[in-house]
Amino acid sequence: MSQPSYNQFCPVAMAAEILGARWTIVLLRELCAGSTRFNDLRRGVPRMSPALLSKRLKELEDQGIVERRLVRRSPELYDYVLTEAGRDLGEVIMSIGIWGQRWVQSAPSLENTDPALLMWDMRRNIRTGILPARRVTVQFIYGDLGPACANWWLIHAPETGADLCSVDPGFDVDLFVRCDLKTMTAIWMGLDTVSRAQHEDRLMLVGDRDVAGAMQDWLGLSPFAAYDKHAP
Repeated sequence: MSQPSYNQFCPVAMAAEILGARWTIVLLRELCAGSTRFNDLRRGVPRMSPALLSKRLKELEDQGIVERRLVRRSPELYDYVLTEAGRDLGEVIMSIGIWGQRWVQSAPSLENTDPALLMWDMRRNIRTGILPARRVTVQFIYGDLGPACANWWLIHAPETGADLCSVDPGFDVDLFVRCDLKTMTAIWMGLDTVSRAQHEDRLMLVGDRDVAGAMQDWLGLSPFAAYDKHAP
């Protein structure tokens, strides 16, 4: 890595030299979640520049944490796959996330909302088995955002799984979900619920009653949502 060495034999210091560079832990979170293609990794870390993403991937490859595998020669396409050492970091990343969920204050974290990241995470964790065995399209409308990023479509099809679109895919919408971005982020993080947000008129669901009624279940939620906040 490019940062100066701690010059300590301690394993914590040596690991920090590899993992402590900006964006590295967040990139590892995305790799541990299953993303392997460059463009998918970009969607999981949308505020990381492509140049820095390439640099961090190369650094992780040099450290034996990531292996780059050729998928196609023309045009070139690669997968970035965790090695055994990389997979061994899964529990480390999970532990960091659990600590953050328990101990970092919710209010500041909910100020760091990002619709692209939220929707990408939601797509990845949808519990498709709870949805009807047909194509289901859910349109999320964030009224507090500008037109360019206010509308998102989650699409579930039994033959292909879940997909995400930021441009209208042209399918009939089964359920319209209207709320502000902070409310949906709080629901995703396990800090709020669909029913509470509906009751307080912060969330409106219009469309298929079965899909709407099961929303709390098919959302899946963040893998850290099950961990309660530490009471101050």
